[in-house]
Amino acid sequence: MKLKLYFKKTLQIFLFATIIVHFTIKDTFYISSLLFYASPLPLIVLGLLFLLLFIKASARKYYAILAVVIAIIWVNNSYIYTPKVETAKALEVVLWNAYRTENFQNGFEVSKTIPDVMILIECDEHDYEKIKAKYNEYHFYFNDEAIGIFSKTPFKIHSDITSKWNTTVVHFSTKNIHFYAVDVSANVKYFRKPMLENVFSEIKTNDKTIVLGDFNTPFETLFFKNFKKNYQHAFTEKGNGFRETWFWNIPLLSLDHIWVSQDLEILNVDKISTTNSDHSMLKMYLKNDAEKK
Repeated sequence: MKLKLYFKKTLQIFLFATIIVHFTIKDTFYISSLLFYASPLPLIVLGLLFLLLFIKASARKYYAILAVVIAIIWVNNSYIYTPKVETAKALEVVLWNAYRTENFQNGFEVSKTIPDVMILIECDEHDYEKIKAKYNEYHFYFNDEAIGIFSKTPFKIHSDITSKWNTTVVHFSTKNIHFYAVDVSANVKYFRKPMLENVFSEIKTNDKTIVLGDFNTPFETLFFKNFKKNYQHAFTEKGNGFRETWFWNIPLLSLDHIWVSQDLEILNVDKISTTNSDHSMLKMYLKNDAEKK
């Protein structure tokens, strides 16, 4: 009985601490960020429901009501609905964390298309040369940090920088658009604030710019302030379904993001569920007039 009581009290303290952090300081501090990232709202809801097994019947309704309220807040903030529009002539841009086991061929198969531009984070180098030979009319790039870039049209690499914060940003351009492929380390010893500030500092263009990648940081972070001010968040603007892209098709955290400058028109964004990776794939359709000067 003492063990059960200890477990109940510990779980109660933990859940209420996570709720306070989520709705107040979020990831302002390094310590609070660890709690903030590790306990997304869906897990808090499940924790409250699980707690119903250990508390008195007279108190259960209050915990149940709290769980329902938090679930409503999560769905209201995370679920996006956008009517489908014609995308046959759109510019198709795909982003996917390939789980270090998947390559470009796997990416094409999951996408079910060969997009205009594909960015693979944690790309597998297996069969890279064979794939390049198979699709020799197209253009590829693969760096030491396992970021893979594919384009139907020629592209120019402007920079490829890995910082002391363990963030990588590859700046390239094609079809008169500047792309910044981003990989932010998931290592918990690094605080997200300087990491995201470093990424933002590497963006050298303002117009016709797309910043995309695995930021390993949820949309709700306080540190996307500069991105939200300067760019459209593609899925929030034109997505369908839950914004979260991780974990294994369960919508826990939105770690993968596509940020688009205001002068580009987003038509639709699809989130493609797959068992090939613990991250869902994002496919963005962009109005294909970026090459017009």
